[in-house]
Amino acid sequence: MTTGIVIPCYNESSRLNTAEVRTLAEAGLHVYLVDDGSTDDTFSILQALEGSKVTIIRLADNVGKGEAVRLGMQRAIGEGAQVVGYLDADFATSANEMLRLVARFKEAGVSVLLGSRWFHLGAHIERFAVRHYMGRVFATFASIILKMPVYDTQCGAKLFAVTDVLSSSLVSPFASRWIFDVELLARLKHYGYKTADFIEEPLTRWIDIGGSKVRIVDLGKVIVDLVRLWLQRA
Repeated sequence: MTTGIVIPCYNESSRLNTAEVRTLAEAGLHVYLVDDGSTDDTFSILQALEGSKVTIIRLADNVGKGEAVRLGMQRAIGEGAQVVGYLDADFATSANEMLRLVARFKEAGVSVLLGSRWFHLGAHIERFAVRHYMGRVFATFASIILKMPVYDTQCGAKLFAVTDVLSSSLVSPFASRWIFDVELLARLKHYGYKTADFIEEPLTRWIDIGGSKVRIVDLGKVIVDLVRLWLQRA
């Protein structure tokens, strides 16, 4: 299967690991690097990576991670990808871990695979304590909204089979700038997917790099978006 991986990039010149991008491309995945209106030299760094398996998409304005991902996934689908997914630019989920998830996705035969940052024996998960506990509270409410027992909706590593359901879910921009992951999962269910079409795969390695664009002060906006989504789903 042709697999396209979208990596949204906003002012990532100091965090983007170009060697990890090359690892994905050399393994046969097509990488779509979306420059989300960066104001530093991110675009120049991305241009140096461009090749047969690396496509650069430049957005004139900063539209947010969700919209950058949506546009990148639409581009990948338009170019014939049969599986699409996305990954964070800091590679907290490494390229090798993503390649493992791709193999697991094809083996499982499901429509959606969510990487899950589950603390468990045998795994190496490094996550700041405050973000971890805030994430557990968030995940509880997200599960209620989705009516699905999801452990981790916000992990940046996800994969999707290219289907009519996915295409329909990507037609409109996301209403939420902060919890587009949850909104996308809700759309997939709205357009026909059942709980059995999803699988969570615990990561064996995930390291919080730091420098996230999401700050603690943004928590209020996240809560507002969660309530809005809950009202829409009620």
